[in-house]
Amino acid sequence: MDQLRFDNRVAIVTGAGGGLGKAYALLLGSRGAKVVVNDLGGGRDGSGKSNFADAVVKEIKDKGGIAVADYNSVVEGEKIIKTALDNFGRVDILINNAGILRDKSFTKMSEQDWDLIHAVHLKGAFKTTQAAWETFRKQKYGRIIMTSSNAGLFGNFGQANYSAAKLGLVGLANTLALEGAKYNVKINTIVPTAASRLTEDILPPEMFQAMQPELIAPVVAYMVHESFPDTGLVIDSTLGFATKTHLVRSSGAPLRKKPSDLVTVESVKENWSKVVDMNGAKHLDKIAEVTLDLVEKLQEFDERAKLDSERESYWTTYSYNSKDLVLYALGVGASVVNPSDLKFLYESHENFAPLPTYFILAGMCMESPIVATSMPPGKHADFTNILHGEQYIEFLGDMPGTEGTFTTRCYVADILDKGSSAVAIVNSEIYQDKQLLCRTQQHIFVLGQGGFGGPRNSKISVNVENAPKRAPDAVVEQKTAEDQAALYRLSGDLNPLHIDPNVATVSGHPKPILHGLASLGFSARHVLAKFAGNEPANVKALKARFVKPVLPGHTLVTEMWLEGKRVHFQTKIKETGNTVIAGAYIDLKSVVSGEGPSAPAAAQATGSLKSDALFAKIKEEVDKNQEKAKSVGGIFQYNITDNGKTIKQWTLDLKAPKVHDGPPKSGKADTTMTVSDSDLVEIASGSLNPQVAYMKGKLKISGNIMLAQKLGPLLKSDSKL
Repeated sequence: MDQLRFDNRVAIVTGAGGGLGKAYALLLGSRGAKVVVNDLGGGRDGSGKSNFADAVVKEIKDKGGIAVADYNSVVEGEKIIKTALDNFGRVDILINNAGILRDKSFTKMSEQDWDLIHAVHLKGAFKTTQAAWETFRKQKYGRIIMTSSNAGLFGNFGQANYSAAKLGLVGLANTLALEGAKYNVKINTIVPTAASRLTEDILPPEMFQAMQPELIAPVVAYMVHESFPDTGLVIDSTLGFATKTHLVRSSGAPLRKKPSDLVTVESVKENWSKVVDMNGAKHLDKIAEVTLDLVEKLQEFDERAKLDSERESYWTTYSYNSKDLVLYALGVGASVVNPSDLKFLYESHENFAPLPTYFILAGMCMESPIVATSMPPGKHADFTNILHGEQYIEFLGDMPGTEGTFTTRCYVADILDKGSSAVAIVNSEIYQDKQLLCRTQQHIFVLGQGGFGGPRNSKISVNVENAPKRAPDAVVEQKTAEDQAALYRLSGDLNPLHIDPNVATVSGHPKPILHGLASLGFSARHVLAKFAGNEPANVKALKARFVKPVLPGHTLVTEMWLEGKRVHFQTKIKETGNTVIAGAYIDLKSVVSGEGPSAPAAAQATGSLKSDALFAKIKEEVDKNQEKAKSVGGIFQYNITDNGKTIKQWTLDLKAPKVHDGPPKSGKADTTMTVSDSDLVEIASGSLNPQVAYMKGKLKISGNIMLAQKLGPLLKSDSKL
């Protein structure tokens, strides 16, 4: 790797007489920077004088570098900047490192203790930065480092003054990062923990020896290099380790049920656990994003309130990724023994896709209180008396992608009286970015809670249909594993009935039983393979009734009847002959008889993507370097995805050579690469290593992988991406 140099750059390091500042100055000086070594020469509390800066300057010069000393106070920052301009004619880098300590408990802290700390740390950084700011703006270049502390981020006993100033520096850097962006002035914050004059009698001796400033100096040097891409970061570093810190906001919660309700102290208390729940928390970069986030939450609250005015609803979020899809596929019997199952098990498969029954999980309401709260007077429902009786799912558009987050609304649509038992019909609506993707309906049997005089049937119920009275058109057998329930429960249904022998015995079973939805997943896979070309996107809807339990190790027999675009099916246990799933069907968009995958047509993007500019640049360079492009001699297809779905394709036909959007116009691609729009931009910019992206499943390559490696140097050298 080429050495990062600072030739012809002028750097100012405050507080550079020792510790971290000295390490920064020495490193920058050794890499070609002309360094202003600033140090007031005082002790840890700011008192006294010394010639520390001269010693550092001498050390830089002895090693062939260029440096001058400056003994001005950072409170007179303009004098420090003048030293740089008078000696070197410019300034490019400013590292605000100077600091003192005046630690005392809050009750004993004097106003002078407070003011001195703020003067050196916060005001000093303000004064030096403001003095350099106009120079940075005019030359359209500048790199600034603020020095904060974990005491500022988290607080520390006896350092109220220091903590306040150090967190103030983070706020200052955040604002300056915004104001300096258009002038190529980048401001970042370092949070260092190192051996220095400030920590020499605070840290234990062994730790003091280990926390060498030289382990942090390279981090800061990179952050002030012209190649550093970021601004507004807070980077914590110690002991040769670095990490990013930033603020996150919880998803929050409404403090009232309806827009017309008042917010009361009691309603705040009732919703407080949701307010402070950090699951799903996210980082926002700008105040404008905070405002937009609030506006969107208010709009969402109003929309939900309208729906909830019709029926009491339970709202939740559901997130998944490729690992969840693979785990689910294994849980419902997919196996590498069957080549056609690989698309459900391998996240880098060119046709990797979710099984449609996976999305039933997003609509499950088992953790919701709505069934219990919807029971008629005198009746109750809890985990001891409910059974999953029937299941329906309907896809309203394209199949969801291979990763994403849903917002789900569950509500009880009806309560039926079946005599000895009640049945709660629970509907779920599954949204992504406010778009309704699919609906589910569960029939939840509540044992022993009937006889309340309610209706026996419901107009809104999606009913099962009996199988035709003829021999099935297809039959598939598959033995379940003894560990099938233990595996399937990892997809979210952790009911001990499926793993704990004692619970199973109490419930009247010889051993833990298999989840009904696991058995349904087996059967749906069988239908998919026999009549849908093994293509999940062909599935429009599914309905099934659970009749009897299945024990892990049983062999499931799926009998199927094709009528139009509807496949009726029922599932039996081979060993006992018992029917376990009845009245079931799957509605298909198209019927593809036989087994094996069918390649889906890629959905073309209608809007402009970030990666479009990359391909425009590649096209420009390929047009200018025809012979070099021909030397690769391959056809490369890029599938650009968003939320796991292909939204655009590009072809690099380096045999022609030509670059165009869409799939190859003639022949088949030698190498196909599938990557999200955002990940491709990161790979192109160098912030995401292609090999790392491939290993993490962010970049999927099929076909001639070695040819893809040959393509890399061409893009790097010619398109400069």
